[in-house]
Amino acid sequence: MIILSSLLLTAQAAAGMPDCADPQVQSEMNLCAHREWEQADAELNALWPQVRAIMQREDGYAVEDDQPGYWESLLEAQRAWIAYRDAHCRLSSYDARGGTMQPLLHSTCMTVLTERRTEELRELTRNQMSGEAKPGTEN
Repeated sequence: MIILSSLLLTAQAAAGMPDCADPQVQSEMNLCAHREWEQADAELNALWPQVRAIMQREDGYAVEDDQPGYWESLLEAQRAWIAYRDAHCRLSSYDARGGTMQPLLHSTCMTVLTERRTEELRELTRNQMSGEAKPGTEN
């Protein structure tokens, strides 16, 4: 269904881009929501190399033990987050399954979760660079 929605959005894009400041019909709302998600995803992907570099640098200072390092832990967490995001957004749009509103609900969920994750990664980066205590590590 998600592939079908993507194909529909691609066809709509070929027909012309709507004014996303004031979408008039459901297909325009769907396309605009998808564009917002693409922008949020691009922002997260642009941040990723910086976060990766910081975590790999931190691994150079870490005590060697049998625990996964910063980078390995981040990569595992990111993969788990992607699986969560995809499943959660599929669930959040389930009530509109097969309807014209499903792509809007799905894209909006993807945007919200992606923006939150981007902020989480920024915070992680700030904490690593500043040496501040990380949430959940205070004892």
